[in-house]
Amino acid sequence: MKRIGLFLLTNLAVIVVLMIVWFVLSSVFGLGATMDYQAGTINLTSTLVLAAVFGFGGSLISLLISKWMAKRSVGAKVIESPRTEGEQWLVSTVQRLARQAGIGMPEVAIYDSPEINAFATGANRNKALVAVSTGLLSNMTRDEAEAVLAHEVGHIANGDMITLTLIQGVVNTFVIFFARIVGFFVDRVLLKNEEGPGIGFFVTTIVAEIVFGILASTIVLWFSRQREFRADDAGARLAGREKMIAALERLKLNYDRPSDLPAQMTAFGIFGRLGRGSSFGRLFMSHPPLDERIAALRAGSGQAQTV
Repeated sequence: MKRIGLFLLTNLAVIVVLMIVWFVLSSVFGLGATMDYQAGTINLTSTLVLAAVFGFGGSLISLLISKWMAKRSVGAKVIESPRTEGEQWLVSTVQRLARQAGIGMPEVAIYDSPEINAFATGANRNKALVAVSTGLLSNMTRDEAEAVLAHEVGHIANGDMITLTLIQGVVNTFVIFFARIVGFFVDRVLLKNEEGPGIGFFVTTIVAEIVFGILASTIVLWFSRQREFRADDAGARLAGREKMIAALERLKLNYDRPSDLPAQMTAFGIFGRLGRGSSFGRLFMSHPPLDERIAALRAGSGQAQTV
């Protein structure tokens, strides 16, 4: 319930901020109304700017507050001063891996969960966050845990959070843009409504956003799967290929259920939600199957082809 409340309040705040941004931009640049129902025309420039503000703006704000959201959504506690030998090892290992990868020291946190998982996030590769579950620390050897940490540091060094945000922003923009065009066409042209946006516009726009959003998500998830291969390869370079393979083998032995991470954090974990075995189901997986990732590492390559 706390996660849901935080998610709703955060999204409401983001929408309010974006509405203010749109109002300022439209006033300063004189963009005008996006639709003229009496003339039967749609202002493509204004519509595209509106779509970019809400599509790109939402993604950018999400990235900027990603560390804050991540800590609160999973209850991650940042290690300020290591109190145990385990915490000392965790911090020193991340510090060493970050130095090897050429990035700034990330914040290191632990969150309470029985699953074996870890994630990295942050808008700045030199001020990121690496968080690990208590389940990972309890069920993995030090070599395996080191490989997982190297994988997450690899995500940061590769700039995956920023790239994924940019891709998400682009697809969001076009989803909103084309959905509004379709909504206007149905409401104004097919339903002959000349009084302004009516129920036809709103229903059609919502349906179109859902359909286009599903199609667009396959692009984002394809990139997410590819970046996992690259992060595995980075983990192999930083910690050792055999350690990385051993870590994925451990995950394979322990995963017969979906990830416990909140939906908005799943793509950042070392393991994501389970998908169906069919080719269609694989389109909506944020992570490639573990067997494919292990095979790619054993073949000496961090890349593999997935649907």
